[in-house]
Amino acid sequence: MTTKLTHVAGARPNFPKAAPVIAAAGELGLEQTLVHTGQHYDEAMSEVFFRQLGLPTPDVDLGVGSGSHATQTARIMTGLEELFLAQRPDIVVVYGDVNSTVAAALVAAKLQIPIAHVEAGLRSFDRTMPEEVNRLVTDRLSDLLFATSPDAVAHLGNEGVAADRIHLVGNPMIDTLLANLDRFDVAAARARHGLEGDYAVATLHRPANVDDPADASALVKALHAVADQVDLVLPLHPRGRAAFEAVGLFDHPRVVVLDPQGYVEFLGLVRGARAVVTDSGGVQEETTILGIPCLTLRPNTERPVTITHGTNQLVTREDVPFVLADVLAAPVATAHRVPPLWDGQAGARIAAVLQEFL
Repeated sequence: MTTKLTHVAGARPNFPKAAPVIAAAGELGLEQTLVHTGQHYDEAMSEVFFRQLGLPTPDVDLGVGSGSHATQTARIMTGLEELFLAQRPDIVVVYGDVNSTVAAALVAAKLQIPIAHVEAGLRSFDRTMPEEVNRLVTDRLSDLLFATSPDAVAHLGNEGVAADRIHLVGNPMIDTLLANLDRFDVAAARARHGLEGDYAVATLHRPANVDDPADASALVKALHAVADQVDLVLPLHPRGRAAFEAVGLFDHPRVVVLDPQGYVEFLGLVRGARAVVTDSGGVQEETTILGIPCLTLRPNTERPVTITHGTNQLVTREDVPFVLADVLAAPVATAHRVPPLWDGQAGARIAAVLQEFL
């Protein structure tokens, strides 16, 4: 009898996490199915990642598209229930903290199918973030919890998760970054976007920063203060483009607004930047490995290891231009700390635990 391993991914942050796990499980001979929920569905947010990361073509694409949290989650659950009943996987592997993650966990739990959560135990302790709710629910339902950092292990233990279910494996997204490091071409990124001197990169999409016009306006003021000091390159998620345009982001001559970038193109930009301003969790991790100062425009982070063992710091909108000025005045660092086990082997560790479990 073959062992069936079903991976569920659906949004841009999932794909770099899933790629090394799928590759390592394939090397162990595990029978695998890849389900793309279609939570992110356009070229720049989805298809380009499959090409660039060597991910196999999804066996199933649910094509759920966009919608409210409830609508999107419900569509994913309906599609996955039908699929899981037909295929009866031996374990479902979910990634990160997006709606596809919690939807798959809920369906699998109700069908009594074991669940493995890659990137378990991260906590911001801020339940106003939809991702925090998704993390809490998914971890409560999971049978195998793969943690990227020691603080995540501690959170799970404090929540009563049995120690034999928790595995500190490192960060599979860093596997993907290290495997593609030679492809992050700074010179090509500069030439493509006409960047001649120092520049910073910004990536911002969270509701707390873009949904309310007053918040978006205050953020644009901060970004313009950044652009007063250095060219600011801003690949804009579709979620934020109209909101930022409405409050005048595009009016500054040193703000360079781009469409969403592919994985390789985006990290080529980041690798050459003097600093990154972000509200993204994944970017906090990527800048930690690349050694690029990261200014996170949030009051909290579920990835504190990027502060203690990386280049990240939390900043307010009011502080960001002053913190950036300090970064620009300081010499470029030639060495930096990285978190334990962020060594490019997380996918292999995860696959080995999955094989043993099965």
